[in-house]
Amino acid sequence: MLQRTSVVNYLKVETLSFSSILEIGDSTYTQGFSRAIAIQREAEAFFGYEADFKSYSTFTDPIPIPPITETISINTLQLNPIIKVQKIDVIGVSSSSILQIGNAKHISMESRVDHIRHLLSNHSDDK
Repeated sequence: MLQRTSVVNYLKVETLSFSSILEIGDSTYTQGFSRAIAIQREAEAFFGYEADFKSYSTFTDPIPIPPITETISINTLQLNPIIKVQKIDVIGVSSSSILQIGNAKHISMESRVDHIRHLLSNHSDDK
């Protein structure tokens, strides 16, 4: 893994939520996973437990990751192995995201959201 030093004089993060990561330093493996079912209704109605993630293909279908078929060659020359930043100001990190200050070898992040809208039927069209 690359050997660099990260220097940040000021870091401010307002919100970090839903399987997100704030990593200060190096990491070898990072994995984030977030899932949500968002039900929006035109009329207020709450039925308690309404959803099972296994019932929705959004959460069970595999994510196709195409294979890398071409040859990749990387040459790196670090003349100054220090990354210097004066200020980082972040409003929010959400839904399986990462804010990392440092080096990373392997990162895998996944976020799945199913938005459902329940609308009232328009009975005036029936006349």
